[in-house]
Amino acid sequence: MISNPSSALEYCRKHRRRFLTELIEFVRFPTVSAQPRHAEDIKSCAAWLADHLRHIGLENVAIVPTPRHPIVYGASIRSSGRSSGLPSDRPTVLVYGHYDVQPPEPLREWRSPPFDPEVRSDDLFGRGASDDKGQLFVQLKAIESYLQTNNELPVNVQVVADGEEEIGSPNLQSFLERNASKLASDGAVISDMSIRGPCQPAITYATRGQLSLELTVRGPQQDLHSGSFGGAIHNPLQALAEILARLHDTDRRVAIPGFYDRVRMPSSAERLRLARAGPSDSQVLHNAREEFGWGEAGYSAFERITLRPALTINGLAGGYQGPGNKGVIPSVANAKLSFRLVPDQNPAEIERLFRRQLARIVPPTVRADVRTLSAAKPVVMNPQNDFIRAAALAYRKGFGADPVLIRSGGTIPVISTIREVLRAPVVLMGFGLPDDHMHAPNEKFHLPNFFRGIETAIWFLAAVAASSRWHGRRQENEATASALAV
Repeated sequence: MISNPSSALEYCRKHRRRFLTELIEFVRFPTVSAQPRHAEDIKSCAAWLADHLRHIGLENVAIVPTPRHPIVYGASIRSSGRSSGLPSDRPTVLVYGHYDVQPPEPLREWRSPPFDPEVRSDDLFGRGASDDKGQLFVQLKAIESYLQTNNELPVNVQVVADGEEEIGSPNLQSFLERNASKLASDGAVISDMSIRGPCQPAITYATRGQLSLELTVRGPQQDLHSGSFGGAIHNPLQALAEILARLHDTDRRVAIPGFYDRVRMPSSAERLRLARAGPSDSQVLHNAREEFGWGEAGYSAFERITLRPALTINGLAGGYQGPGNKGVIPSVANAKLSFRLVPDQNPAEIERLFRRQLARIVPPTVRADVRTLSAAKPVVMNPQNDFIRAAALAYRKGFGADPVLIRSGGTIPVISTIREVLRAPVVLMGFGLPDDHMHAPNEKFHLPNFFRGIETAIWFLAAVAASSRWHGRRQENEATASALAV
């Protein structure tokens, strides 16, 4: 039975307008972690976020520097163990989110500037509105609603806000490892994914892994006149196109020997359940605003983006890109590649297989180099863990509907890190929608989901506190900013 958090719910309903105003201020920061010119913007946002954590009532707030972008931390720990030295008498929840965002380009496709948030109808438009500032804010506003009405939470909470998630969280694992005893939690909640619809919540129990690579093909030592050398010198752009064309076969499968060897085949029961819970092919195409689909034969569109691995080309560059024409053979061409991986594929092994295949297919007329940008393992979680059960109860209260269990085609690197370093179960409670245009122009966050999400997050903390089935560790050390290893 869930205790009734009536005062927190009343508070969040009363302050909806202010919550939206603060979210708009949060989204306004151009926190593009992949672009060095935004490093100062990220620092400014981290300072704003740290001040906000203090304002809502969290303690031990710290901005933790990393070699690139900072992590923001805050906690609310209330325990009889504080004075007795005994373990905490209530569960501890780690709330993870990220405040960095994807690059907004191409800017010409935005109806309003990406970092000048705009409310249109029931949606807030802006880069990061859904991924992940809006969804992180859902959790923060739930925490505030408790702290500003009851002066404490029904559970212990630690908040970790990452400034590098969109570039693979390269410094998060070392932060967690250095502070593992201080961050020890009974479980973690992450809100950084979509649900099925405005009235149909969903709990994600699996995510794909990722391997991001940059492939550079080099030809002549300098750009050459295409009239003087065209037809006699292999163009690196053409060579790159030829290489990329050989990475898929005629059946639209990845043409790298060994790529599918470790792919875990789903059971017929799981495929049937996902077919019932997930979107239809027509819905996937509608969300993509496309008429025709593409992909591996024998699988539905939803299966292709959740159960099956994929290789996508995220960017191509080389040669003259300005107005008009320039007759040139460029000296360099490059492509950005993204592998989405499923259990039991390992990013390190897939990279080795790719490099081996590349050595076979690169023509002798050019040279190829590969740089690893990021890597993350695929994750499958036990749908019966206590945090997922608590989330199901909370969705029922907040949305008035039972959630469905679904897989996600996306990647959240921190999931496997939390599970491996902190040994804590994770629940993925999303509040975005499939048509929120995450990573694309005109990203938005559906505001009814924002407000329902806050109420759901309030119920979630109450459900966790009421659970009598804790199998995890009790946190034996208080987390303090001064004790955090930086």
